[in-house]
Amino acid sequence: MRAIGLMSGTSMDGVDVALIDTDGTSISGFGPTGYRAYGDEERALLREALKEGAALHDRLTRTPLLAKAEDLITRAHAEAVEAFLATHGLSRADIGVVGFHGQTVIHRPDLKMTVQIGDGLALRQRLGIPVVYDLRQADIAAGGQGAPLVPVFHRALATQKELPRPLAVVNVGGVANVTFIGSNDELTAFDTGPGNALIDDWMRERTGKPLDDNGVMAARGRGDEALLAWLLVHPFFAKSPPKSLDRNAFAHRIVGNVSTEDGAATLTTFTARSIARAADFVRERPVLWIVCGGGARNAELLRLIAYHTRAEVRTGEQVGWSSDFLEAQAFAFLAVRSMAGLPLTFPSTTGVREPVTGGVLAGA
Repeated sequence: MRAIGLMSGTSMDGVDVALIDTDGTSISGFGPTGYRAYGDEERALLREALKEGAALHDRLTRTPLLAKAEDLITRAHAEAVEAFLATHGLSRADIGVVGFHGQTVIHRPDLKMTVQIGDGLALRQRLGIPVVYDLRQADIAAGGQGAPLVPVFHRALATQKELPRPLAVVNVGGVANVTFIGSNDELTAFDTGPGNALIDDWMRERTGKPLDDNGVMAARGRGDEALLAWLLVHPFFAKSPPKSLDRNAFAHRIVGNVSTEDGAATLTTFTARSIARAADFVRERPVLWIVCGGGARNAELLRLIAYHTRAEVRTGEQVGWSSDFLEAQAFAFLAVRSMAGLPLTFPSTTGVREPVTGGVLAGA
């Protein structure tokens, strides 16, 4: 089936679009990718929605602000797909399904709460293509963490490229997560800690820029070792997986009143060390770490991950993957799995009691 995947991550920079050909088990081909950026006002609205979402106690409730943000998310994703189809000469009939993740505004599995705003039914009506959405809730309802969802896709990618095992695949978005693929293809996956979110928030506050481009600012600074030692004794890092982290679990202001360079260095090192510590929870030390997501464009972060893991580190691009669009591709893959009734999550990835499929189909 030809499937389109859509992703709007915790960095809230825009909508990623990706096309793949898959049966939900293996990947037979990769199609083009696309991107629809959020404007400054749109991004500001989403940041406000994130604050408001943190107070939700009912996953179906939408305050006026959240309703406005949900309309934006639905419209932006529809526009992204329409522009993508037009650019690549595709018709709606060419696409079997759209995998729609939406925008996470709260993820609290301890409260059995995960909310991704975005109206799947409205998107289906506008596009005229079946849409699979609300992909995390079934796992949460069955006792899982609801995240990460991508490990089964990572394994399909690794198999296609015949990559060595044991292998670690790290996605560094706003929050970082890792998939360990063992020598027997067994999966272990969990959130490792902050990804780009704290670094981005720090840079936005200090410089007005959305990120530390290529880690240049962090490379000029010096990390606060005492603070890092204190941060890494947080209970989250000692907790055995499965585990997942809300974007707001840590705040960039933890670094205090230091220079922009030293703050960036401390937060970047925090991300790298928490990623490296994830290997403490698996039997086999990975021979290769593949870094995807926005963090793959941060040379200083890559250097620090290599230093702290004492292993080979490569980016998704260096093994023939698309770091920028991997999550969008994953949601295309997961949508097809969902339609086929195949499991999306497993006891070793989310802690769910048994393998669980998920997603809601807004069909033809």
